[in-house]
Amino acid sequence: MHFDRPLIRATLVRRYKRFLADVTLEDGRAVTAHCANPGAMLGVATPGATVWLEPNDDPKRKLKYSWKLIELPGGHMAGIDTSVPNRVVGEALRTGAVATVAAYSTIRAEVKYAERSRVDFHLSKTGLPDCYLEVKNVHLRRQGDWAEFPDCVTVRGAKHLGDLSAMVSLGHRAVMLYLVQRTDCTALRLAADLDPGYARAAAAASAAGVEMLCYTTRISTQGVWMDRALPLDLAA
Repeated sequence: MHFDRPLIRATLVRRYKRFLADVTLEDGRAVTAHCANPGAMLGVATPGATVWLEPNDDPKRKLKYSWKLIELPGGHMAGIDTSVPNRVVGEALRTGAVATVAAYSTIRAEVKYAERSRVDFHLSKTGLPDCYLEVKNVHLRRQGDWAEFPDCVTVRGAKHLGDLSAMVSLGHRAVMLYLVQRTDCTALRLAADLDPGYARAAAAASAAGVEMLCYTTRISTQGVWMDRALPLDLAA
């Protein structure tokens, strides 16, 4: 997934009110950027860090910059925009890059299902059971090379796991795909201390037959792309 416009470098001053970030551009101007991330952003919102913004000239948008990336120690990058993973996974599905579901030929996004829910992707093909695939953005890292999910309590995330389990009980396939939007992790585990309810829901969904996948990403100032599969540890 290529970014729509070339990114520009800035320095993070602070992130606040969930969706706002004050930054300083290279020319010294102080501006406010949109932060498309409702999570806690632990470890990826450090004041003084180098960040990358996507500018826009849309007269309907009050904020003229969107925060996309943050530079991490060791030359690594993390993506902070939670809308990016669905675009990345959508591209990967259309090119057959997700091996376990590559046989499906019809891919639809944001399909209504379960009880007042929408699944990120619905996959179908004659002769195969329908497949319901949900995507979660991951950018928390606290120890070693472990990526962790979630970074705060997510009742909505637990509900999604229940919805996927219900699809399995009806004879369909269901997949939870965690996309690690940072380049310094080699495996994923659940942050059960931050949200024990989600950890329990994930264990129950896996036991019910929901397939759990995790992929890392390649990230640069040009874009974000799905990379290799990572192992998961679902033990809470």
